[in-house]
Amino acid sequence: MIQITGLTKVHRRGRPPALLDLTFDARPGLVTALLGAEGAGKTTALRLMVELERGLGVTLFNGRTYRRLRHPEREVGVLLPEGGHGSGHPGMRARAHLRMLAAAAGVPASRADELLEQTRLAGVAGHRLRSFSPGMHRRLALAAALLGSPGTLLLDGPTEGLSPRNIEWFHSFLRSFGVSGGTVLVTTRTPQEAADLADRFV
Repeated sequence: MIQITGLTKVHRRGRPPALLDLTFDARPGLVTALLGAEGAGKTTALRLMVELERGLGVTLFNGRTYRRLRHPEREVGVLLPEGGHGSGHPGMRARAHLRMLAAAAGVPASRADELLEQTRLAGVAGHRLRSFSPGMHRRLALAAALLGSPGTLLLDGPTEGLSPRNIEWFHSFLRSFGVSGGTVLVTTRTPQEAADLADRFV
């Protein structure tokens, strides 16, 4: 359960707020879409939720702020466009990259191998990241977000720029995650995607 109350971000005097009093809940078992045009503040909202930016308001993950989670990577999986865990050094091989992140998160290397299978990357696990397509990079970032077996996923525009086949795969995966009892919050700027993917949208 994610409870978002009053999220607000003001950059500087004289400019309109990037985000103003965003309040809603994202519930277990459902995919919730945060829908808005480019520049509407969706990325800012997610960054505020996981305290990568300062602002007003509060976000609670099962009753606690992100900073107060003992092992945040085991409760909340995050996929952001910039600086995401899926974007490793171009010369690294996918399996080595994911196993390194697994070690940093304190989970066994076998979890990395399991996720390579789950995200359909096992066949290219020995390939260097520089050879990956955008869809493969995005699935690797999703695998990284899932390393700690979190019950909640926060995904910022995970399908933007991807092929229809990859979009279909992401939608199927996220719906399955929700059906299994997980909480999914995903941003999109496309009303059609919100309608196709989400159980509810904001």
